[in-house]
Amino acid sequence: MKMNRIFNSDNYENPKRKYDEEVLVMEDENQGHKLVLWNDDVNTFDFVIASLIEICKHTLEQAEQCTILVHYKGKCTVKTGSLELLEPMHEKLISRGLTSEIVS
Repeated sequence: MKMNRIFNSDNYENPKRKYDEEVLVMEDENQGHKLVLWNDDVNTFDFVIASLIEICKHTLEQAEQCTILVHYKGKCTVKTGSLELLEPMHEKLISRGLTSEIVS
């Protein structure tokens, strides 16, 4: 858990961030695993988007953004969480002919 002290300046002509208020930031330690989707030359954008929506419970916007990242960057972390959460998603993606892996 981190503690930051943040507040914004009231000087609108010369705005600066000042630190005054303590804010607790909690980091979820159970997010240690990542489900990574890899690019391929077989599956269409529409198929990948529909798969991410159905299997990973993405919104349309999330699925579109992940699909674009996979296409241009070669891979994208599509979900984070526990191994128990990610393994069934990984298996379903593979069963649809998509290439994914779980990394720590």
